[in-house]
Amino acid sequence: MEIIVTGAASFVGAAAVREFLNRGHRVLGILRPDSKTREVLETSCREWIENGQLILVENDLQTPEKLPGLIGEKLSGTEKCFFHFGWGGSGSGARNDRELQKNNLEASLNTIRAAKELGCGRFFFSGSQAEYGLHREMTTEESVCAPRSAYGEAKLAMRRDGEILCKSLGIRYIHGRIFSVYGPGDHPWTLVETCLDACMNGMEIRLGACTQLWNFLYMDDLARALADLAELPEDVLTSLDNPVFNLAGEETKPLKSFVEEINSLCGGRGTLVYGARTENAEGLVHLNPSIEKLKTVTGWRQETDFRQGIQKLMIDKREKKDTMGNVDRKSRKE
Repeated sequence: MEIIVTGAASFVGAAAVREFLNRGHRVLGILRPDSKTREVLETSCREWIENGQLILVENDLQTPEKLPGLIGEKLSGTEKCFFHFGWGGSGSGARNDRELQKNNLEASLNTIRAAKELGCGRFFFSGSQAEYGLHREMTTEESVCAPRSAYGEAKLAMRRDGEILCKSLGIRYIHGRIFSVYGPGDHPWTLVETCLDACMNGMEIRLGACTQLWNFLYMDDLARALADLAELPEDVLTSLDNPVFNLAGEETKPLKSFVEEINSLCGGRGTLVYGARTENAEGLVHLNPSIEKLKTVTGWRQETDFRQGIQKLMIDKREKKDTMGNVDRKSRKE
């Protein structure tokens, strides 16, 4: 299968690209012209780039109509699938920028049109738990959606308008609502990253109350779920009434429990100060997702629990620190 991926160098996109490649698929990765993480992707995928299994192409997210001209001749006649991870303004500060989110939605719909022109039979869109709004009870794919931000509203609008457009063009639409994912390469301001850095270095970290229910999924497990969805037989997809899949972990518990587990794995060196920060722009969000549909339809199971995931992150951070130290010592000698 050939898989076209926007946001190929992003946190989620890069992990998905590596999983697709590991499974033998050919990938055309679309990058922003000013991508700051391109080098990281190229380094981790060098062998696949050299043998032509991964092709990287630059294009702005707002001009998907250019994609057929840029990559059309690079495609073969095999089955094609499009994964759209590209989306601007997912950080807390931009989530209520209505103009930005409106532009994201319009560009994403135009990306579907480009996918049709490229001969793709499937279009996967990376939605968000923000589409659900404030739920304390378990959220299934059938739960009422009441987003609290322009970001969540735009993602939800894409779920509706994207499916309608795909049906009119004869493309299968799949919508994955991604919950809280962590792993190497994540943004440094996320909760897991900030907590882990503080606790590993014996520092203080100021937190909210952390009383809400939460759920974490390690990035490699998300990538496997995405690849499983890409490989679903057509008859299975045809039998589904709802194209939405919750993409989350198997364990839900109070956020404070996760935070304290991080500190425990770091030897209790961090100082955790609760109730010192206000909640984010969307209010006190509880993450309590059902993933039974994903497990039943694809057979997916979580392989890395939270403890194992944090231990992997700790190893990754120590290796990077050692590498930087070696580089610094070498430069001083020179």
